[in-house]
Amino acid sequence: MAEETTTPEKQFAIQKIYTKDVSFETPNSPQVFTQKWEPAIDFNLGTNVETLENGLYEVALTVTATVKCNDSVAYLAEVCQAGIFALTGFDDNEMGPMMGSFCPNILFPYAREAISDLVAKGGFPQLLLAPVNFDALYAQHIQQLQQAPSTETIN
Repeated sequence: MAEETTTPEKQFAIQKIYTKDVSFETPNSPQVFTQKWEPAIDFNLGTNVETLENGLYEVALTVTATVKCNDSVAYLAEVCQAGIFALTGFDDNEMGPMMGSFCPNILFPYAREAISDLVAKGGFPQLLLAPVNFDALYAQHIQQLQQAPSTETIN
């Protein structure tokens, strides 16, 4: 009789979603409100994963929007949206996409809303960030890691 190998069932659960950090700056106010509004937007994303305990992970997505008008910063809005996720039964090859794409995809709408609220409360026209393809960003990140030259030195 052949011995059966059982793989643990894959389980994913959101334990908590929360705003970890918020920053809004208008370094050139009130002058920025008297200028013609012709914004140039710089948008950056970053993720950080921290292993907690018993299959729990904190994934933090940082979204930064810097808006310039006439070459001076009108405002800088930054939100670090985080979540605690329970993941069990995933192998190492699956954990990367879960942490680098799936979880940030869940967090982004919350961060997007927080950025929009901050900008509106700061007295500026609404800023609606476009959706982000985290699958493509994760794939690009993996490709860059694979193409990076090795840092090992052979003597």
